[in-house]
Order: sequence, then C-alpha cells, then structure tokens
Amino acid sequence: MSRNNYFIFKYLRKVTWCIMLMMCVSASYGQQSGKMDAIYSGTPWFDQNGNVVSAHGANIIKEKDTFYLFGEAHTDTSNAFAGFNCYSSKDLYNWKFESIALPLQKSGKLGPNRVGERPKIMKCIKTGEFVMFMHADTLTYKDQFVGYAVSKNIKGPYQFKGPLLYQGKPIKKWDMGTFQDTDGSGYILVHGGEIYKLSDDFNSVTEKVNENITSGFESPTMLKKEGLYYFIGSHLTSWEKNDNYYYTSNSLKGPWQSQGLIAPEGTLTWNSQSTFVLPIQGTKGTTYMFMGDRWSFPKQASSATYVWQPLVISGTSLSIPDYQDAWQLYTVTGISSVADSNDEIIKNTDTQIQYKGNWKETTSESRSEEKDASFTVSFTGEQIALYSLVGSENGYAKVVLTDKKGKVIVSALVDMYSKFSIETQVFRSPLLKKGNYHLTVSVTGERPNWSDKRKSNYGSTGYYISISQIKIKPHKI
Repeated sequence: MSRNNYFIFKYLRKVTWCIMLMMCVSASYGQQSGKMDAIYSGTPWFDQNGNVVSAHGANIIKEKDTFYLFGEAHTDTSNAFAGFNCYSSKDLYNWKFESIALPLQKSGKLGPNRVGERPKIMKCIKTGEFVMFMHADTLTYKDQFVGYAVSKNIKGPYQFKGPLLYQGKPIKKWDMGTFQDTDGSGYILVHGGEIYKLSDDFNSVTEKVNENITSGFESPTMLKKEGLYYFIGSHLTSWEKNDNYYYTSNSLKGPWQSQGLIAPEGTLTWNSQSTFVLPIQGTKGTTYMFMGDRWSFPKQASSATYVWQPLVISGTSLSIPDYQDAWQLYTVTGISSVADSNDEIIKNTDTQIQYKGNWKETTSESRSEEKDASFTVSFTGEQIALYSLVGSENGYAKVVLTDKKGKVIVSALVDMYSKFSIETQVFRSPLLKKGNYHLTVSVTGERPNWSDKRKSNYGSTGYYISISQIKIKPHKI
C-alpha cells in the first residue's frame, strides 16, 4: 500500500468509526427511559433519579447554556421549611437534581418549624454573586419578612443572611417575587403590588418604587416587553386556585392600569397560581413562559404539579387563551409550538382496560371511590398518558408504571381534585424503551383538604378517581 493510500485508508477508517459511534450513541439515547420530549403541564415530572421534581413557588435563571430551576422542597406531612431545591436543564423538559441550594438551618428564621417560600434567584451584575430572595415566616404566618441568601456558585450552597432591610427595617410582607430589568437592576415585588428597588449589590433596598396597588393581591410576578411592564397577581384563596389578573404600566412607578384576567374566566388560570414568567430569547423571537403552581395540600411533595404555558402578548393584552397540555419550546430560536401527537386513544369503556372493584361507568368516564379499587392497562409504546375528568369530588390516585417483569419504572400520587371541572391530562410517563408495560391506577381513599387562617374549609368533598381515556404514543419505526 502506498503512503498516500495508507493515510487515506486511516482517514476513512476513522470517519467510519466516528459515524458508527454516533449511530450507537443516537440509538442508545433514543432507547433511554426517563426522558421527556415536551412540556407537559399538570402532570408529575421526574428527575434523573426517578424522583418527583419538587420546586414550587419557583423561578428559573439561565446561566450560559443551562437553565436552573429553584423552588420549595416539601414533605407530605407539614408546610414547614424543608429547604430550597435546585435543578438544571438544557431544554426545559428534562430536569437534573443538583442540590438543596439552601437547606433547613439548624436554628433561626429558616430553622425547624418555620416557613420558607417562593425562592427567587438573580445574578448581581456588580458583584457576580447569585442572590436568593424568599418569604420567611412562622408556621402561623405571624413573623413574615422578605429574606435573602448569597452564593458565588449558582447551585449553592447559599448562605442565609436574614431579613432584607429597607430604611433599617425588614419588609414585613407575605408573598413576594423578583424582577430584573433590562439594565440589570433588581426589584422585589410583594403582596399587594408594592415594588422595592435593590441596591447595586442586591443586599438591601434603596427605594420603594411603587405603593400598594390593590388589596387581595398575592403571588406577584412581572415581565417587560417592548418597554411595557406587565404585573401579574392572584386573589387570596389559600391553596385553592383562582382567576389571576394583571396590570400594565410604562413605568415601574405607575400609574398601573387594570387589564383584567390572564385566562378565560372560571378556568382558575387553568388551575394554577402565578409564580414567575421566564423570557426565552432566541435567534428568531422570544417566548414568555408563564410558570404557575398547582398546589395540592397536604400532599405538596408528591402531588403538587406545575402549569407552564406560553403567554400570548400583543400591546396591552396578555393572555393564556387556551390550555396546552403538551407544547415544545426551541431554546435556540425562542419559538414555541404545540407538540405533534400521533397518540393511540383507548377510551374508558375499552376492554383493554381491566377494572377491579366497584366502578361507575359512562361513555365519558369511569370513576370509583372504593379504597383500593383499580384499573390496569397493558401496552407497548414509547409513552403512556392518563386523562381524567377532574372535579370537586375527586381525591388522590396511586399510579404505578411497571415493565413486563414487574419492575417499577415510575410511580406517583396524582391529585384528581379540581374546583374547575375539565377533562385533562393528569399523568404522562417518560419516554420508554421498546417492550411491554403495565399501568395500574388505584383509589387511595385520601383527598386534598385544608383550612385557612380564618378556619374556612377548602378542598375535595369525595375520594373519587377518574379515567376518561388513555393515550399511547407508538414507537417510531
């Protein structure tokens, strides 16, 4: 073999090996379980370890090419502070648990039997530090203030510094949020619509920019588009969802103009409460993503979910006119679209679904409140989704996905209660390897119930679980 032919041979062999390696990696990636291919609202999300993502009252901050999600860690037994979690993602679909960014303190204002809520992170341009803000309180909500913590590493650990001071005193409010303007300046938004400007190092407040807008205004969040500010809030209904509303202004100092609701009246903001708006700016546009919480008291750790939806914005109009239970977001271009679906549909009356126990069956749903009553569907496919008619008499369902050998792929406790009745997706599995699977859903005999500070009672009046249909995504050929 000549010297030239020898090098050509080596080059071709190397190219062939690289192509084969890429094909193997691609095939392997396509067979991995645990991945998601879209944003699915109102369903349990699972991290890389198969654990339910616990990050409520959240915000997202982008650092380089990675999104970091911060939110409340919870237990199913108490509303006491259990830490603030940090997750990371490249695509906003798949979340990797990184750390407890701010853990439960041994003592003090974020120690045992205290409340820590609504963590929000901003990067300070002057110092390069990451600063976390939160609502700290007692379990009876009688020692409320906006606190802060700092870290040089976005993932933490964050060092809790105590109350954020304005004129030497804490800002003694409940729900809070943050907003970072296009010039990098930071602001604290609080209960009622007040706005406070942060110092250059984000460690104190220099000015009260805006006075109280209205009573009954909580879960404040804000966005800015083409010089116009949009201020979103919700009514005070404890853990219950409600119709969120918004104001607009050309200045953070106001005046603020009431613009009405952000979703169709009666949908209770598609069963959610605002926590943050994330702008995803790309090469072709910007998608503004509404981030909402779907609380589920007392099962806040295992059953509370998230409602993330693209906002439709034009002039002073901001809305979520339709609920998208599956949508895709292209972080490079900043463009979003409804996820394509070729799912096979299995109705609740189909014999492929095997029921055990007492079930009430109609053409639109099958429902039961008999403890341990269940149904199982066996299938082959890349993904399975459960749809239910959620309503005021519904409770918690146990959902378990297993392979043909009985190994548990994922399991979750699903909340089927809703004051606003609608057919909706309540569970969707991660993408699955080729094989045979079984989805089993059973009645737990538990339901979401709670009372507020005024001893008003909220929540479900029954223990029903419901199935209207199953959707199965076939494997790609």
